[in-house]
Amino acid sequence: MAEIEESASPTLMRRQLGRFLREAREGRGLSIANAAKEVQLSFNALQRLETGRTVNPRRQDVRELCSLYEVDAEETEKAVGLASRAAAAKDEGGVTSLGGLFSDAFNMYIGMERAARRLLSYQELVPGLLQTPAYARAMIRAFYVNGTEDEIERRVQVRLDRQVIVTRRTRPLELEILLHESAAHRVIGGPDVMATQLRQLAEVSKLPNVTLRVHPFSAGSIWGLPAVPFVLLDFGTDSRGMPVEPPVVYLDGAMSSDLYIEKREVVERYHDFAEAIRRTALDETRSRDLLRQAARRFDSER
Repeated sequence: MAEIEESASPTLMRRQLGRFLREAREGRGLSIANAAKEVQLSFNALQRLETGRTVNPRRQDVRELCSLYEVDAEETEKAVGLASRAAAAKDEGGVTSLGGLFSDAFNMYIGMERAARRLLSYQELVPGLLQTPAYARAMIRAFYVNGTEDEIERRVQVRLDRQVIVTRRTRPLELEILLHESAAHRVIGGPDVMATQLRQLAEVSKLPNVTLRVHPFSAGSIWGLPAVPFVLLDFGTDSRGMPVEPPVVYLDGAMSSDLYIEKREVVERYHDFAEAIRRTALDETRSRDLLRQAARRFDSER
């Protein structure tokens, strides 16, 4: 489990704890009912704990669940500590600032990404979930200029491992990408890398769970604002139609702090902004055509 900075909101910490416990339970093949019975909790109590709705998670409950799930001692202590901090923390208004790229905070994002049912992303570079190994390597090497080859390759593998949620057979992620046209022209890694990447984008956009639309230069500015890349994560609903977890907006902080936005009105505002981008984006067929045309142009530059 990734460690979380002291400034994290209690809701974010409770959700991280709940996600960790849910994944540990599922890894042991236990139902909520069976796990709850083993540690003498009610079904509803364990369900609230796993969905981050327990305001004051009890350390002893967390410790007993970790023992049941055969979680190792180090991870157990992290989970118990997280329960303590979540119970003691104050809500600072639904916006949390954490770490930076590939820090423990970014690992939190990977956990959210893995748990999401739907993900909507506006980007001006090819998003990590759809990057080829060569494109990912060029991006990571450019950022970690002093990184060793082993470190770079480890980070590339982390990025590639994330992509399984898009192509898995069981409940693949519903992925919507709104990609600014600049991503098809900004050279990352050279013409060979770009040609391969753009063709892969065109192909993966045919998957039934993937929607990719290009936002062209000709669309101009949305709402008179410079569009900052963002990700909207939706975690779906349970059997009663209730949200498994509230949706979150994620803003990659790159060299500074990542932002996690939980305030409902702000999340809705981002949904409205995404809809405004959709209205001026190319349709899926024209988007694929643009990507393939750009790939051919890079072919000619080899």
